[in-house]
Amino acid sequence: MTILITGAGSGIGQGLAHRLSRPYQTLFLGDLHSDSLNLTQAQCSSLGAVVHTRCIDVRDRAEMAEWISESARSRLEMVFVCAGLTGGLPPSHGHPSVMEREEHARAIFETNLTGALNTLFPAIEQMRQQKPDKNGHRGRICVMSSVASFVSYPGTPSYSASKAAIDRFVVASAPSLEKQGISLTSVCCGFVKTPMVRANRFPMPGLVSTEEAVRRILRGTLRGQRRIMFPFWLGLGARLTDLLPPRLAERYYCRQPSAQPGGMPDY
Repeated sequence: MTILITGAGSGIGQGLAHRLSRPYQTLFLGDLHSDSLNLTQAQCSSLGAVVHTRCIDVRDRAEMAEWISESARSRLEMVFVCAGLTGGLPPSHGHPSVMEREEHARAIFETNLTGALNTLFPAIEQMRQQKPDKNGHRGRICVMSSVASFVSYPGTPSYSASKAAIDRFVVASAPSLEKQGISLTSVCCGFVKTPMVRANRFPMPGLVSTEEAVRRILRGTLRGQRRIMFPFWLGLGARLTDLLPPRLAERYYCRQPSAQPGGMPDY
Protein backbone atom coordinates (compact mmCIF):
# COMPACT_ATOMS: atom_id res chain seq x y z
CA MET A 1 0.00 0.00 0.00
CA THR A 2 1.28 3.47 -0.92
CA ILE A 3 0.50 6.61 1.08
CA LEU A 4 1.44 10.15 0.05
CA ILE A 5 1.71 13.06 2.50
CA THR A 6 2.44 16.73 1.81
CA GLY A 7 3.78 18.93 4.60
CA ALA A 8 5.43 15.84 6.09
CA GLY A 9 8.38 17.72 7.59
CA SER A 10 6.49 18.92 10.66
CA GLY A 11 3.20 19.08 12.50
CA ILE A 12 0.24 16.93 11.53
CA GLY A 13 1.91 15.72 8.32
CA GLN A 14 4.91 14.46 10.26
CA GLY A 15 2.66 12.94 12.92
CA LEU A 16 0.69 11.04 10.28
CA ALA A 17 3.90 9.76 8.71
CA HIS A 18 5.09 8.44 12.08
CA ARG A 19 1.76 6.81 12.90
CA LEU A 20 1.51 5.11 9.49
CA SER A 21 5.08 3.78 9.50
CA ARG A 22 5.45 0.02 9.81
CA PRO A 23 7.45 -2.69 8.05
CA TYR A 24 6.89 -2.78 4.27
CA GLN A 25 4.65 0.31 4.32
CA THR A 26 5.54 2.60 1.40
CA LEU A 27 5.44 6.33 2.10
CA PHE A 28 5.94 9.21 -0.31
CA LEU A 29 6.67 12.29 1.79
CA GLY A 30 6.93 15.85 0.53
CA ASP A 31 7.85 19.13 2.18
CA LEU A 32 9.39 22.46 1.25
CA HIS A 33 12.08 22.19 3.93
CA SER A 34 14.67 19.49 3.26
CA ASP A 35 16.19 19.34 6.77
CA SER A 36 12.92 18.58 8.53
CA LEU A 37 11.85 16.23 5.73
CA ASN A 38 15.07 14.25 6.07
CA LEU A 39 14.47 13.95 9.81
CA THR A 40 10.97 12.55 9.18
CA GLN A 41 12.42 10.11 6.66
CA ALA A 42 14.98 8.82 9.15
CA GLN A 43 12.38 8.40 11.88
CA CYS A 44 9.91 6.57 9.60
CA SER A 45 12.61 4.35 8.11
CA SER A 46 13.67 3.30 11.61
CA LEU A 47 10.12 1.99 12.09
CA GLY A 48 10.46 -0.21 9.02
CA ALA A 49 8.67 1.89 6.40
CA VAL A 50 9.97 2.24 2.84
CA VAL A 51 10.26 6.02 2.51
CA HIS A 52 10.65 8.15 -0.62
CA THR A 53 11.00 11.91 -0.15
CA ARG A 54 10.73 14.94 -2.40
CA CYS A 55 11.65 18.49 -1.42
CA ILE A 56 8.77 20.15 -3.22
CA ASP A 57 6.66 23.31 -3.27
CA VAL A 58 2.96 22.44 -3.53
CA ARG A 59 2.44 25.67 -5.49
CA ASP A 60 4.33 24.13 -8.42
CA ARG A 61 1.51 22.49 -10.37
CA ALA A 62 3.64 20.64 -12.91
CA GLU A 63 6.08 19.20 -10.36
CA MET A 64 3.25 18.11 -8.08
CA ALA A 65 1.54 16.27 -10.94
CA GLU A 66 4.81 14.56 -11.87
CA TRP A 67 5.54 13.55 -8.26
CA ILE A 68 2.08 12.10 -7.68
CA SER A 69 2.20 10.19 -10.95
CA GLU A 70 5.57 8.74 -9.93
CA SER A 71 4.25 7.70 -6.51
CA ALA A 72 1.26 5.93 -8.06
CA ARG A 73 3.30 3.35 -9.99
CA SER A 74 2.01 1.03 -7.30
CA ARG A 75 -1.50 1.46 -5.91
CA LEU A 76 -2.01 4.88 -4.29
CA GLU A 77 -4.30 4.11 -1.36
CA MET A 78 -4.25 7.30 0.69
CA VAL A 79 -3.25 10.94 0.28
CA PHE A 80 -2.99 13.44 3.13
CA VAL A 81 -2.87 17.10 2.08
CA CYS A 82 -1.16 18.77 5.04
CA ALA A 83 1.06 21.53 3.60
CA GLY A 84 -0.12 24.95 4.72
CA LEU A 85 0.68 28.47 5.89
CA THR A 86 -0.83 30.65 8.58
CA GLY A 87 -0.22 34.11 9.99
CA GLY A 88 -2.00 37.29 10.96
CA LEU A 89 -1.67 41.05 10.89
CA PRO A 90 1.84 42.56 10.86
CA PRO A 91 3.02 44.79 13.73
CA SER A 92 1.47 48.26 13.59
CA HIS A 93 4.68 50.28 14.20
CA GLY A 94 2.52 53.15 15.41
CA HIS A 95 0.08 53.18 12.48
CA PRO A 96 -3.55 53.58 13.55
CA SER A 97 -4.79 50.77 11.26
CA VAL A 98 -3.09 47.71 9.79
CA MET A 99 -4.22 45.19 7.20
CA GLU A 100 -2.71 41.91 6.12
CA ARG A 101 0.37 42.23 3.91
CA GLU A 102 -0.40 41.53 0.24
CA GLU A 103 2.54 39.20 -0.35
CA HIS A 104 1.75 37.11 2.70
CA ALA A 105 -1.95 36.97 1.80
CA ARG A 106 -1.10 35.74 -1.70
CA ALA A 107 1.33 33.14 -0.34
CA ILE A 108 -1.36 31.79 2.00
CA PHE A 109 -3.92 31.42 -0.79
CA GLU A 110 -1.37 29.89 -3.17
CA THR A 111 -0.32 27.31 -0.57
CA ASN A 112 -3.54 26.52 1.31
CA LEU A 113 -5.89 26.60 -1.68
CA THR A 114 -3.97 26.34 -4.96
CA GLY A 115 -1.38 24.00 -3.43
CA ALA A 116 -4.14 21.75 -2.12
CA LEU A 117 -5.78 21.67 -5.56
CA ASN A 118 -2.39 20.87 -7.11
CA THR A 119 -2.38 17.78 -4.90
CA LEU A 120 -6.05 16.86 -5.14
CA PHE A 121 -6.58 16.80 -8.90
CA PRO A 122 -3.64 14.57 -9.89
CA ALA A 123 -4.34 12.28 -6.92
CA ILE A 124 -7.97 11.93 -7.97
CA GLU A 125 -6.93 11.18 -11.55
CA GLN A 126 -4.53 8.48 -10.41
CA MET A 127 -7.14 6.87 -8.15
CA ARG A 128 -9.74 6.87 -10.93
CA GLN A 129 -7.43 4.64 -12.96
CA GLN A 130 -7.09 2.10 -10.14
CA LYS A 131 -9.30 -0.93 -9.88
CA PRO A 132 -11.66 -0.87 -6.91
CA ASP A 133 -10.87 -3.19 -4.03
CA LYS A 134 -13.35 -5.78 -2.72
CA ASN A 135 -15.22 -2.99 -0.89
CA GLY A 136 -15.44 -0.79 -3.98
CA HIS A 137 -12.76 1.66 -2.80
CA ARG A 138 -10.23 3.17 -5.19
CA GLY A 139 -8.58 5.46 -2.65
CA ARG A 140 -8.95 8.00 0.17
CA ILE A 141 -7.91 11.66 0.23
CA CYS A 142 -7.85 13.76 3.39
CA VAL A 143 -7.32 17.54 3.32
CA MET A 144 -6.41 19.76 6.27
CA SER A 145 -8.76 22.69 6.69
CA SER A 146 -9.43 24.42 10.03
CA VAL A 147 -12.09 25.54 12.47
CA ALA A 148 -11.01 28.99 11.26
CA SER A 149 -12.83 28.15 8.02
CA PHE A 150 -16.13 28.70 9.88
CA VAL A 151 -15.43 32.33 10.80
CA SER A 152 -14.53 35.64 9.17
CA TYR A 153 -11.75 36.35 11.63
CA PRO A 154 -10.17 39.84 11.41
CA GLY A 155 -6.86 38.54 12.78
CA THR A 156 -6.34 35.97 9.99
CA PRO A 157 -8.34 37.03 6.91
CA SER A 158 -6.47 35.00 4.29
CA TYR A 159 -6.02 31.92 6.45
CA SER A 160 -9.73 31.79 7.31
CA ALA A 161 -10.78 32.40 3.71
CA SER A 162 -8.35 29.90 2.15
CA LYS A 163 -9.36 27.17 4.60
CA ALA A 164 -13.05 27.90 4.05
CA ALA A 165 -12.58 27.56 0.29
CA ILE A 166 -10.79 24.21 0.43
CA ASP A 167 -13.21 22.83 3.03
CA ARG A 168 -16.23 23.71 0.89
CA PHE A 169 -14.59 22.32 -2.24
CA VAL A 170 -13.77 19.00 -0.59
CA VAL A 171 -17.15 18.53 1.06
CA ALA A 172 -19.05 19.56 -2.08
CA SER A 173 -16.97 17.29 -4.34
CA ALA A 174 -17.20 14.26 -2.05
CA PRO A 175 -20.62 12.87 -3.13
CA SER A 176 -19.77 12.56 -6.83
CA LEU A 177 -16.32 11.10 -6.15
CA GLU A 178 -17.73 8.62 -3.66
CA LYS A 179 -19.73 7.10 -6.53
CA GLN A 180 -16.38 6.45 -8.23
CA GLY A 181 -14.92 4.77 -5.15
CA ILE A 182 -12.85 7.75 -3.97
CA SER A 183 -13.38 9.08 -0.46
CA LEU A 184 -12.80 12.79 0.30
CA THR A 185 -12.47 14.09 3.86
CA SER A 186 -11.96 17.64 5.16
CA VAL A 187 -10.38 18.15 8.60
CA CYS A 188 -11.61 21.23 10.48
CA CYS A 189 -9.58 21.16 13.66
CA GLY A 190 -8.77 23.77 16.25
CA PHE A 191 -5.36 24.41 17.79
CA VAL A 192 -2.97 21.46 17.53
CA LYS A 193 0.34 21.44 19.40
CA THR A 194 2.64 21.79 16.38
CA PRO A 195 5.41 24.21 15.34
CA MET A 196 2.71 26.27 13.56
CA VAL A 197 1.29 27.42 16.91
CA ARG A 198 4.46 27.28 19.02
CA ALA A 199 5.11 31.02 18.72
CA ASN A 200 1.55 32.05 19.60
CA ARG A 201 1.45 34.25 22.69
CA PHE A 202 -2.24 34.05 23.46
CA PRO A 203 -4.61 31.48 25.00
CA MET A 204 -5.41 28.61 22.63
CA PRO A 205 -8.70 27.04 23.76
CA GLY A 206 -9.06 23.33 23.10
CA LEU A 207 -5.36 22.79 22.31
CA VAL A 208 -4.78 19.10 21.54
CA SER A 209 -1.61 17.09 21.07
CA THR A 210 -0.41 16.10 17.62
CA GLU A 211 -0.89 12.45 18.58
CA GLU A 212 -4.55 13.00 19.48
CA ALA A 213 -5.15 14.97 16.29
CA VAL A 214 -3.58 12.20 14.19
CA ARG A 215 -5.71 9.57 15.92
CA ARG A 216 -8.92 11.49 15.17
CA ILE A 217 -7.89 12.22 11.58
CA LEU A 218 -7.04 8.60 10.76
CA ARG A 219 -10.20 7.27 12.38
CA GLY A 220 -12.43 9.70 10.50
CA THR A 221 -10.64 9.20 7.18
CA LEU A 222 -10.94 5.42 7.36
CA ARG A 223 -14.63 5.79 8.20
CA GLY A 224 -15.12 7.96 5.13
CA GLN A 225 -16.36 11.00 7.04
CA ARG A 226 -17.05 14.07 4.91
CA ARG A 227 -15.78 16.41 7.62
CA ILE A 228 -13.78 15.73 10.78
CA MET A 229 -14.26 18.51 13.34
CA PHE A 230 -12.55 18.79 16.71
CA PRO A 231 -12.87 19.98 19.38
CA PHE A 232 -16.59 19.77 18.61
CA TRP A 233 -17.53 22.55 21.03
CA LEU A 234 -15.04 24.94 19.43
CA GLY A 235 -16.31 24.24 15.92
CA LEU A 236 -19.91 24.61 17.04
CA GLY A 237 -19.14 27.87 18.82
CA ALA A 238 -17.39 29.22 15.72
CA ARG A 239 -20.35 28.33 13.53
CA LEU A 240 -22.85 29.95 15.88
CA THR A 241 -20.77 33.10 16.30
CA ASP A 242 -20.52 33.51 12.55
CA LEU A 243 -24.31 33.55 12.30
CA LEU A 244 -24.26 36.92 14.04
CA PRO A 245 -24.31 40.15 11.99
CA PRO A 246 -20.66 40.93 11.09
CA ARG A 247 -20.46 44.13 13.08
CA LEU A 248 -21.76 42.38 16.17
CA ALA A 249 -19.33 39.46 15.78
CA GLU A 250 -16.47 41.94 15.32
CA ARG A 251 -17.07 43.32 18.80
CA TYR A 252 -15.89 39.99 20.13
CA TYR A 253 -13.34 39.06 17.47
CA CYS A 254 -11.45 42.35 17.49
CA ARG A 255 -10.86 42.19 21.23
CA GLN A 256 -8.95 38.92 21.00
CA PRO A 257 -5.13 39.01 21.34
CA SER A 258 -4.70 37.03 18.10
CA ALA A 259 -6.60 39.73 16.19
CA GLN A 260 -4.19 42.49 17.20
CA PRO A 261 -1.37 43.68 14.91
CA GLY A 262 1.56 41.33 15.45
CA GLY A 263 -0.62 39.05 17.59
CA MET A 264 -0.20 35.96 15.41
CA PRO A 265 3.27 35.26 13.94
CA ASP A 266 3.60 34.12 10.33
CA TYR A 267 4.35 30.46 9.74
